[in-house]
Amino acid sequence: MDAFSRMKTKFLDLIEENQLGAVSIRVRVRDLTPEDAIGNPEDRDYPLVKGRERLLDAEILGSRGQAFTDTPGNYSGTLKDVALQQLTDNRSRAVFIAALNALMRHLGLIEKTIHCKDDSPPLCALDLVKHVQENFGSPRVAMIGFQPRMAQALAKTFPLRVMDLDEDNIGQTKFGVLIQGPEQTQKNIAWCDLALVTGSTVVNGTVDELLTSKPTLFFGVSIAGPAVLLGLNRYCPYGS
Repeated sequence: MDAFSRMKTKFLDLIEENQLGAVSIRVRVRDLTPEDAIGNPEDRDYPLVKGRERLLDAEILGSRGQAFTDTPGNYSGTLKDVALQQLTDNRSRAVFIAALNALMRHLGLIEKTIHCKDDSPPLCALDLVKHVQENFGSPRVAMIGFQPRMAQALAKTFPLRVMDLDEDNIGQTKFGVLIQGPEQTQKNIAWCDLALVTGSTVVNGTVDELLTSKPTLFFGVSIAGPAVLLGLNRYCPYGS
């Protein structure tokens, strides 16, 4: 069973176990502006600031959850509407993940479902280096999904390879590291000792191919709920 089939089953289980299926709970999902999503960081090279990605923000019974997407838009429906969607494109998957994160936050199953802002991303990146050293030693790191502050910090300490889907980044050298395209992903996972993977992979539909036997650390808010449901290792210290 693929990751989304497993998550959909568990989403429906959560609704039934908590007797929410008979209640017409509205799920409101809105597309955040870059300022609402990440504030006003000093560096301006983040995908959110550049407009390459947006954050969907879902609210359920006063609790919020978020998910990155490249196909933003608003949504309104019931919990079951969301859970029973056909998850065939990035937008439907983003709505599903944002709502799942909001529901699990409401139920007290997860935390840090809201993206960090302002000066937090550089601090997050510095702490990531310490986290990797403490938990994985001195690994060769394959980053799937270019996060500039993390790449900048990691490149100073570890052998690093970076892959990204953004054609504006592919082929560019950032912080001394060549940004490669997705066709290099499996080659670089074979090379690495640690795969550092953006949580956005649960939205773009590539997460299954990244669930390998290699030590893997997912980062960000999108992966909050999926990490618990799928038993994945997650890093997101500055989310709220």
